[in-house]
Amino acid sequence: MIIKLRDFISNIFLRMFQQRRSLKLGIYGPPNAGKTTLANKICQDWLGEEMGPASKVPHETRAIQTKEKIKVKHKRKELTFNLIDTPGIATKIDYEDFLKYKMPQKEAKKRAREATKGVIEAIKWLDGMDAVLVVLDSTLNPYSQVNLTIIGNLAARDIPVLVIANKIDLKKAKIKKVENAFPQYEVVGISAEKGQNIEEFYESLFKLVK
Repeated sequence: MIIKLRDFISNIFLRMFQQRRSLKLGIYGPPNAGKTTLANKICQDWLGEEMGPASKVPHETRAIQTKEKIKVKHKRKELTFNLIDTPGIATKIDYEDFLKYKMPQKEAKKRAREATKGVIEAIKWLDGMDAVLVVLDSTLNPYSQVNLTIIGNLAARDIPVLVIANKIDLKKAKIKKVENAFPQYEVVGISAEKGQNIEEFYESLFKLVK
């Protein structure tokens, strides 16, 4: 009787902890897909502030950025989570790529080192994620953007995934190609910069972590 009562109390405290704990929602994807732009949109909508700077130069985000206790409301439902914006995932980061943007060589090498460190850090953070948004540029070939290490890790850990086909405001956007590349996951097309289909995105987000 005493053991059963102890187990009963333990279960109550466990459920209370789980209810209070904010979900960890990670944003992953290749450089320049619009990860930080989406993070900024979410933060602006629900916190009134931005996550961090976004740029056309690859690897603007080179370290993990977080915003805690974001409360999203949709159709009388509420979801609280900690948002984690990660550096762009790339298998190779060459400082010479940054020279194309008229960046001094010293700065380019520094950015390349920081970006490489950021990729390693982002992969390590996968262990703690409760759900992940994989953001892709819908104007580019999805197969050239997919990092098998990330997808493999997500599948192995059975982490819920929502694929974001970003930049649908551009003429070259092809959501169908992204859908064909990820038949196992739900794909939602948005423009994080223009705010297109954001309500559909939030609806899909609630389904992801239900």
